[in-house]
Parts: sequence; C-alpha cells; structure tokens
Amino acid sequence: MKMSNKKYDVLKFIAQYILPGLATCVATIFKIWNLPYGVEISATIMAFDTLLGVCLGISSNKYYKEKGDE
Repeated sequence: MKMSNKKYDVLKFIAQYILPGLATCVATIFKIWNLPYGVEISATIMAFDTLLGVCLGISSNKYYKEKGDE
C-alpha cells in the first residue's frame, strides 16, 4: 500500500507521541481515581500502537527498497 509522505508523517507522529501519551495518561488517571480496566485499556492502546509501528516500519522499508531500485 502506497501512502503520501504527509499521511506517513501524521501516522508516525500518532504512533510515536499520541498513542503512548494517551496510554500513559489512561493508566495514570484510572489508577488515581480507582477506575476499572485502566491496565486493560492502556494495554489495548499500546497493542494498537505496536501494530501501527510495525506497519509503518514495513512501509518505510518497502519505500527505501523501491527507491534504491530506481
């Protein structure tokens, strides 16, 4: 799947900053307020973040491989 540089940059920003920050915030706030499922929700966010990072890594690797063939 090809994507524009802008889309890649936005997804990379989300994967590097937004999702880890959100997971940390959820885990912390849920713990402070004794809310249920904080660990489960933050782990789900991080699992999605890991998947997104893997997909972006594959995309980046494919892009540089194709660029080297030109």
